[in-house]
Amino acid sequence: MSGGESRGGSWRGGRGGRRGGGGGGGGGGGGGGSGGGGGSGWRGGGGGWRGGGSGWRGGGGGWRNGGGGWRGGGWRGRPWRGGSGGGGRGSGGGVWRGGGGLGSGGSGTFGTQRALCQVTLDALCPYKGWALYFTEGFIESAPTVKKIKVFEKYFTSRIHLYDKDEIERQGSILVDYADLIGDKTVRKALPDLTTELKEQPELILNSLGVAIHQVLTVDLEKQAAELQGEELPVATPIINIPHISARLYNYEPLTPLRTLRASVFGRLVCVKGTVVRVSNIRPFCTRLAFICLGCSHTQSLPLQHGKYATPTKCTQPDCRSRSFTPCRSSPLTHAVDWQIIKVQELMGGEQRETGRIPRTVECHLTSDLCDSCVPGDTVTVTGIVRVTNDGISRGNKDQCMFLLYLEGISVSNTKGQPSKSGQGSRGSLEDRSGGEEFSLKELYAIQEIQSQPDLLRVIVHSLCPVIYGHLLVKAALALALFGGRQKHTDKNSVPVRGDPHILMVGDPGLGKSQMLQAVCNVAPRGIYVCGNSTSTTGLTVNLSRDAGTGDYALEAGALVLADQGLCCIDEFDKLGSQQQALLEAMEQQSVSLAKAGIVSSLPARTSVVAAANPVGGHYNRGKTVSENLKMGSALLSRFDVVFLLLDIPDESHDRRLSEHVMANRVGRGRTSSATVTRANNQFDTSILLEDSDMPLSERLQIPAGETLDPIPTCLLRKYISYARQYVRPSLSPEAAQTLQDFYLSLRSQRHSADATPITTRQLESLIRLTEARARLDLRETATKSDAEDVVEIMKHSLADTYSDGLGNLDFERSQLGSGMSQRSAGKRLINALHSHAQRTNQKQFDLQMLRTVASSLNIKVADFEGLVSSLNEQGFLLKKGAKLYQLQTV
Repeated sequence: MSGGESRGGSWRGGRGGRRGGGGGGGGGGGGGGSGGGGGSGWRGGGGGWRGGGSGWRGGGGGWRNGGGGWRGGGWRGRPWRGGSGGGGRGSGGGVWRGGGGLGSGGSGTFGTQRALCQVTLDALCPYKGWALYFTEGFIESAPTVKKIKVFEKYFTSRIHLYDKDEIERQGSILVDYADLIGDKTVRKALPDLTTELKEQPELILNSLGVAIHQVLTVDLEKQAAELQGEELPVATPIINIPHISARLYNYEPLTPLRTLRASVFGRLVCVKGTVVRVSNIRPFCTRLAFICLGCSHTQSLPLQHGKYATPTKCTQPDCRSRSFTPCRSSPLTHAVDWQIIKVQELMGGEQRETGRIPRTVECHLTSDLCDSCVPGDTVTVTGIVRVTNDGISRGNKDQCMFLLYLEGISVSNTKGQPSKSGQGSRGSLEDRSGGEEFSLKELYAIQEIQSQPDLLRVIVHSLCPVIYGHLLVKAALALALFGGRQKHTDKNSVPVRGDPHILMVGDPGLGKSQMLQAVCNVAPRGIYVCGNSTSTTGLTVNLSRDAGTGDYALEAGALVLADQGLCCIDEFDKLGSQQQALLEAMEQQSVSLAKAGIVSSLPARTSVVAAANPVGGHYNRGKTVSENLKMGSALLSRFDVVFLLLDIPDESHDRRLSEHVMANRVGRGRTSSATVTRANNQFDTSILLEDSDMPLSERLQIPAGETLDPIPTCLLRKYISYARQYVRPSLSPEAAQTLQDFYLSLRSQRHSADATPITTRQLESLIRLTEARARLDLRETATKSDAEDVVEIMKHSLADTYSDGLGNLDFERSQLGSGMSQRSAGKRLINALHSHAQRTNQKQFDLQMLRTVASSLNIKVADFEGLVSSLNEQGFLLKKGAKLYQLQTV
């Protein structure tokens, strides 16, 4: 025979043609190839070249065995990776990467062979929970296994410190980062653990999970063996421990929210901020079961980072279906709790920046981390930076836009202790720290500040040095910064607030706003808002709806964000109807919400420091505080101390004030200055002052020739934070007796039944301020001298509130009612209207009729409409329309 010919057809072929055909590629039907005869095909055929069989290199019609075709089933005759023949290096029916086994006959796919081999390898895996953390197979020589062994030794040495039942119930274990890195065994075996944890956090955390899972499994197996040795009944020898997450906390360093960029994607970071929004808890699917539509076989697929995916093929050997339907009710489907919180950066202290919106980041919490915080809490979140598409964009360009979020690993609330599910800030009402940590250098500075001979004077002159005078006002503001001690914090009793509220009322240009900003800057946690640009929901809490899910979520307002801190409200008189939103927050120290079927209450344990201007721009001493501010009595009574800052001309005071202003302007530095006593520029309050060697107002002044170095703001902030965190003062019997005597003396000075200027609220205010005075000196016991200082501050406030325009004090003059000049006139007018209503059976009067009745009684006041408005505010007259009023007391 000549080369290139065959009896049955063409070269390298048989009846089916070149390189294929019905008989198989590279072999097949009839005809003899070159150098041989018989069968068919090159290197094949019955008597072909190198003889044997009917396929290439023999066999039953396929490449290296198989049933018909090159690589099974005919090349280009049937699919290359499929056909009726056997797979590559195997025989039978299926795909090239399949078959009964590697290099052997049988049926199936190469993927099934690999899976069977993987099952064999996994059966040799010593870690029972490997499949819960890793999708790849176990390899003994892998670097991951080395890390797991090191972590296993770490947990074994500390297994006695953990509550194993609690770990299984919560499904998580707390791992201290400092303890993990500081362990000698870990540091020696894994010197690059810090870098790996930062760059590959998921790998390290999964390794920690496998290690603790293995330690608990071995411990339970040991207990089961001991029970079996004692011939005690054991339920089952199979140990099924669920997935245990490693909650890494105390991770360092803290990452500012402004540095969260694309460069930190996939890294482990730790951020600190205030929770401003908390969503509802929803189920989050981590593994979903799918049913094959071809063979009804069920398989499960892990969903990475919440991204939905479907299987690419069926795992059954004989099924080629690629259509699946999810089965959410299958036991193979696994879901966990999932919640989103929004964390806003802390804006107090050095982090305060103006001219931009505070940065926020969303944190996704799962499992036991859900319900670990509420809006207003200060939290430290450790998590992995992830990205997700916003899901709203529709353009191709917008599909490349992603949003950064944190996949929460741990959440530490307030004191830095990791929070558990359902334990927000309400679980620790006594905790007031805000999670502040102090270095050794800062502790030495705090000790140095505490050792000052007259610390109150130093702090008062450090509070706002640019404002001259007002020393007693600054002293009260300093006490508000430290605050008292909250009592009855258990759930079975009503808590008594320990945060004092301060109100400053006065003429414009006296430095009220400057002092507010100074107090807000010094406070460890301070919020500053202005009344003319604040809404009710901006002060309390807002209920917003998520655009994607449609769920309602709570967004914290200023009072909730200032929880365990200070809320400064400027232009308090401009709030208008928003003032009523402060009633609950100032006394019960909580904000309740009932809207859209949601009833909730958020903590608002904050001190309110407010500044207000009187109506008309100038304070009228003939009117009370309530009349000057147009403020309700219920709100005004909640302030512990009310100060009046009046601009009264005084030659000596004006000269020293001008010298102070010029010294600051010409660059001679900030000089602490003294102030004149109120006896020089306003009125004599000597009848209020008890006999004392040196009253507080004189002790706060700086003598001539003496200089005082103010405490830097950063150190003063640390000192205040330390005092609020660690000092829990209580009253001594002498201090309690001093406060009680002062309270009873004030109560005895009222002369009429309808004038009660002093109530138990004032007594509680005295107690709070006295505790704050002791906390300022880092003392656990408030002494008699502390009570005397607070009594003098309270007398100063009462002298402002109950003094008339002539400098006299009248405690019948309630700060909540009307002024002296209008008091009797209002009573006479109401009595006359009462008689007129009984005669005419008419309860409504217009303004002209009211003027007629007043003229008949010879009532002459400078502002008659102001008198009517005062009666309206006090509830005697109800405004029914334009200049139309209805008598309420009939």
